[in-house]
Amino acid sequence: MNLGEYAKYDGLGLGELVAKKEVTPKELALTAAKAIAAANPVVKAIVETYPDRIEGLDESTLGNGPFRGVPLVIKDVFGHEAGRKIENGSRLCRGMMVEVSTYYVEQLKAAGVNILGRSAAPEYSMSASTESVMFGNTSTPWKKGYSAGGSSGGAQAAVTSGMVPIAHGSDIGGSIRIPASWCGGVGLKPSRGRVSIGPVVDEGGLGFSANFIQTKTVRDAAEMLDWVSKPQPGDPFVIPKPADRYAVVAKQAAPKLKVGIVLSELAGVPVDPEVAKAVEAAGKLLEQKGHSVEMAEADMGGTAVLDAMQDLFFFGFDVRLDSYGKKTGLTPSPDTLEPVILSLYEYAKGITTARFFAAMGAANVARRRLGRFYTKYDIWLSPTTARVSEPWGRYNLSKPGVTAQNNAEHLFRTPCQFTIPHNIMGTPAMSLPLAMHSTGLPIGVQIAARPAEEHLLLQLANVFEQAMPWKDRTPPLHVSKLG
Repeated sequence: MNLGEYAKYDGLGLGELVAKKEVTPKELALTAAKAIAAANPVVKAIVETYPDRIEGLDESTLGNGPFRGVPLVIKDVFGHEAGRKIENGSRLCRGMMVEVSTYYVEQLKAAGVNILGRSAAPEYSMSASTESVMFGNTSTPWKKGYSAGGSSGGAQAAVTSGMVPIAHGSDIGGSIRIPASWCGGVGLKPSRGRVSIGPVVDEGGLGFSANFIQTKTVRDAAEMLDWVSKPQPGDPFVIPKPADRYAVVAKQAAPKLKVGIVLSELAGVPVDPEVAKAVEAAGKLLEQKGHSVEMAEADMGGTAVLDAMQDLFFFGFDVRLDSYGKKTGLTPSPDTLEPVILSLYEYAKGITTARFFAAMGAANVARRRLGRFYTKYDIWLSPTTARVSEPWGRYNLSKPGVTAQNNAEHLFRTPCQFTIPHNIMGTPAMSLPLAMHSTGLPIGVQIAARPAEEHLLLQLANVFEQAMPWKDRTPPLHVSKLG
């Protein structure tokens, strides 16, 4: 199998080849290693590969699910697989090891994937662009020197460039969907509580974070959701699921839905006209399919909400980094942290419990305001991001002049305007690559639904994938062209 052939398949496609014994998991691992060697020096999406899962792969250790032997990389954040490095894109965490595996990674393994490496992420995943002092900058496969998005930028860039067909992603403010938008992939953020992140914590990021995968096809997302959404021991709550499997329900026609197109400047960021046009074209398609579509308004309370979210996200951040330092023998300083993160570390020391609870209250008010949208509409249709990918440096954690005091304004307001509402609400949201910009960069269109209604998103995503296909688009920085 040459690199061009390998990269044409999605995850299920490669799994089917393994099931038919047309290729072995080890052959796939070796091919993935060649793909990484071909594209990674340019894209910089992967920071480590695991020889014991490539040349030394013991195929008997793989699960027997439909993704058996399919190469996957895990994101360099939080720590999911015991015994592997977890450095959070930070010099402070250099050499740190994961101590306990998550339920999420155990479910991934049961699905059959071969976790053969670690993907790049910005320091502590605290940027909408995957750029770091430790590992360098990740490029969208569509344009060298332009952002792959963040914080799961390494994951989506690895998928879109053809290194691996699927990759782990996580999302606390748009970190699955922004990379999907800027790299031209498929990124689903599941509902709050859908994917367990135990046993170490009940919920990631106080419930605002979700784990899933970056893909290039809807069917991979649907099938994997079945595998990683099983309730686990001690989960604080279990949310509803469809009567049938997601992979089955996703192929069924959606009921007639009321769709609201949201182009509101929720954080004061104007939408690029070409991006707005792509959203409107998606709305017209849904209307042709019999759904009711109209322009709608949403409100989260403006940029003040982003400031409140900062007190939520960084409460205890100093304690967390100090604990990492104890493990690695290093100290938070300009030598171990990027300037913005160091500023946030100091800022965190001043967040009082009163400020934290005030921020919780502000988030609740924003959630209720945003939730009014779903009293009128079944589906939210908007840009994923107001703009397409921008050059490196725009959202960099070493950007001059950016501190904890203006971090939300400079680094999050623009890329997260349409994504963070769904982290606040806990609602499922999905970015699809439905158009291309005149600059040669992909445009992500976002669909979202009420809590626990991922099945509706998958059904609509299938409609878009058939009517507005993206599978034949190949970016310039692709293994078939670089290998």
